[in-house]
Amino acid sequence: MDPTMKRTHLPLNALRVYDAAARHLSFTRAADELAVTPAAVGQQIRALEDHLGTVLFRRTSKGLELTPEGCAGLDSLREGFLRFEESVQAMQAGQASDSYTIAAPREFYAQWLAPRLAEFRKDNPEIRYQLVEDENADFTEANLDAAIRLIDGPGDLHGVELAPAQRVVVSIDSAPDTWINWPGAPLPEGAEATVEVGNAGQALSSAMAGMGKAILPYLLVSEAVDAGRLNILEGPDEGRRAYWLVAPPPQWRQKKVKALVAFLKGE
Repeated sequence: MDPTMKRTHLPLNALRVYDAAARHLSFTRAADELAVTPAAVGQQIRALEDHLGTVLFRRTSKGLELTPEGCAGLDSLREGFLRFEESVQAMQAGQASDSYTIAAPREFYAQWLAPRLAEFRKDNPEIRYQLVEDENADFTEANLDAAIRLIDGPGDLHGVELAPAQRVVVSIDSAPDTWINWPGAPLPEGAEATVEVGNAGQALSSAMAGMGKAILPYLLVSEAVDAGRLNILEGPDEGRRAYWLVAPPPQWRQKKVKALVAFLKGE
């Protein structure tokens, strides 16, 4: 068949109803299988007969039976449905693969995500990861399964908050009592920064280098705090933005993404 030829419009839903009715030779039992009413089955069959210009079923004293026309294409139809199912399974197999492409901020990956991905892999040694540094990368262009972003909420995407939106003021013991400023966390009113940086990762590195104190997401610094590499001076306080794991609906429905979400959330 020439792939450029226009395909005939197929009433797939009506054909599925026809297949069920033909197997059961009963509109009532077909309706039970399809979770619809017998009247809905009858309506679909009549619409299909109108579309095809032929009668598919007739009622006899013994019940419902197929006409010769109704029998004629049944085997090919069922073979076609099997091919549809094989196609869907093939697409789902790709979704269920053990390769993850994840976008995440570099500092968040280093401080929080990497140890957890390593732990996730212990129980799933066949897993492969591909990490993308730009957490705002386009899902389609970068072929992403998921992204982790420091945001107010998921917006049009599906997502889960990896931890509550909390922030802390941190520094090391020998740091001067001066501020490190970055765009994601405004300083207290009247405070002036002696170090200006572009993102949370640079602010964290500056604080750990002893260049001053910084306001940072608690989730980002929790590992360093627990290890004694950073001190909390204030907080945790409620913040506006949190780290969210997000994905468009098709990716979000993938089994592998659901498994990763459950692991990261400790479910």
